[in-house]
Amino acid sequence: MGFGDTAKKIQTLADKAERTYQKINELRSEVEETQTTVLDTSERIQKLENEMAEQRAVLDAVATEVGVDLESVSTEAHITDAEEVTTSEGGDAGDVSGTENAGGAAESDGGESADAGK
Repeated sequence: MGFGDTAKKIQTLADKAERTYQKINELRSEVEETQTTVLDTSERIQKLENEMAEQRAVLDAVATEVGVDLESVSTEAHITDAEEVTTSEGGDAGDVSGTENAGGAAESDGGESADAGK
């Protein structure tokens, strides 16, 4: 009877080893897919950063040509963002403030465009 029990234990152990081996192969495949995704994403991010730098250079050149002070525009944008964060932490007032700022920005852009065309 000892050999029968041993054979069952060996078979059980072999079955567990086979399932473990399959699971390891599945995990290996998942890791390889994840690595591929990470590399692809990294390449896309690099391309987007390069494109954004090119667009920034064009925007800087256009702003300089038109006579817009980029530093003051940037400072104003940061202040507006900080105000929106502060008011949104307080509740619904953030939504109203965000709407007003967006409208104000659109109005000032329209004014600058009209002046630039004169």
